[in-house]
Amino acid sequence: MSLSEQLPRIDAFDAPLGAEVVGADLSGDDIRRDVARTKAALDKHLVVRLRGQKLDEASLIAFSRHFGELQPAPASEHYSAGAIERYPEIFVVSNIRENGRVIGTLGNAEAEWHTDMSYVDVPPGPTILYAKEVTRSGGETSLCNMFLAYEALPEALKRRVATLRCKHDSSYTSAGDLRKGADAVTSAREAPGAIHPLVRVHPVNGRRALYLGRRRNAYLVGLSEKDSEALLDELWSYVTRPEHIWTQQWQVGDVLLWDNRWTMHHRNPFDSGERRLMLRTQVYGERPLAASA
Repeated sequence: MSLSEQLPRIDAFDAPLGAEVVGADLSGDDIRRDVARTKAALDKHLVVRLRGQKLDEASLIAFSRHFGELQPAPASEHYSAGAIERYPEIFVVSNIRENGRVIGTLGNAEAEWHTDMSYVDVPPGPTILYAKEVTRSGGETSLCNMFLAYEALPEALKRRVATLRCKHDSSYTSAGDLRKGADAVTSAREAPGAIHPLVRVHPVNGRRALYLGRRRNAYLVGLSEKDSEALLDELWSYVTRPEHIWTQQWQVGDVLLWDNRWTMHHRNPFDSGERRLMLRTQVYGERPLAASA
């Protein structure tokens, strides 16, 4: 057997993004080959799935650190620590209640299309999500290719948005909940949050992608709120086209990675009577690189 045949293989999905690394075991003592294959797949396909993994918190963190420095989990109004106490890098996504208290965040409601933490000045790179408990139906995660969304724009619209900047509201979660300590937003122009280029450029290959974050309370700097809303609605109509989307059907033991710089994601709601428990880590990214006109 050749060396290449011994390595975990990359199977690209028949989709606009995504691939599976088959044959990986992230609980082993030496996962360098698995990490190398995963990094290669993530660079090329933007989303990577590894099935059948059996990880504890420490091994999830150890795997995640191969992709860069990990961000501490953000505080949440639903879960006072926002993380497992011994592992501050882990963000618990769950609707489960223990002793009358929700152990995680985001509940069972729909999570609107968004990019993780785009509302901070230095938004993240990869997110790693590990499934410990999944629902029988619902809770699917869809992801979209923001390179393709940009490339689908008419040339006149590409020219129009080339140097615009977008404010990413920090007041609300992707589930629509007002963040702890935040005030309700009455004007998108006045909403708090980071300002980023609307068109983001890949630092290595120069490819361009839309960088929208999420729709609620977004604002295009320098435009009237009416004009900003109209242009954002037009751009979003390209993002969520079926030809730009792939959907993950979760199984226990799935590890899913995506690159927040070039993708957005959405979660379907699920029955509140079902249990769902996911552990998330997130890697620091860099300030978005703007396109020139």
